[in-house]
Amino acid sequence: MTDNHLYSPFVAATRNVFQLMLDLSDVSDRSVENFECDNELNISIGVIGDLTGEVIYRFPDATSLNMVKIMSNMEMDVVDDFVTSAISEIANIISGNALTILSEGDLTCDILPPALVVHDDNKEYAMRTNCCISTSEGDVCLEICLNPTIVN
Repeated sequence: MTDNHLYSPFVAATRNVFQLMLDLSDVSDRSVENFECDNELNISIGVIGDLTGEVIYRFPDATSLNMVKIMSNMEMDVVDDFVTSAISEIANIISGNALTILSEGDLTCDILPPALVVHDDNKEYAMRTNCCISTSEGDVCLEICLNPTIVN
């Protein structure tokens, strides 16, 4: 499996979830090199099964607040536990949808509950790719870090 085989399902899942949950139709992917953010909410979704590792969702604070406002119809001005929980659920749903797409290629994987990032940059991954998703409500960066499970 190549990095592109990972990239496409996550972009498609993100596009679908943003359309259904947030009514955002202006979703596009772009280069991650231009993704700059001083303050962001980083959510990790662990992956187990035929692939193991994690997907890290980097939501800039402004993007998080805009998306939670759409979901809750409440004006938020700080990333608190409520915002973190809502954004974690978005990341969880995107991951579940992406792994469902990957399962059509005979990969069996499951996700672990969302967690704030405790990412180990020193860990080696056979498959590592990034994608940035742009919307009118802000950008989101996904860092996909997975290894195939070795079967003995």
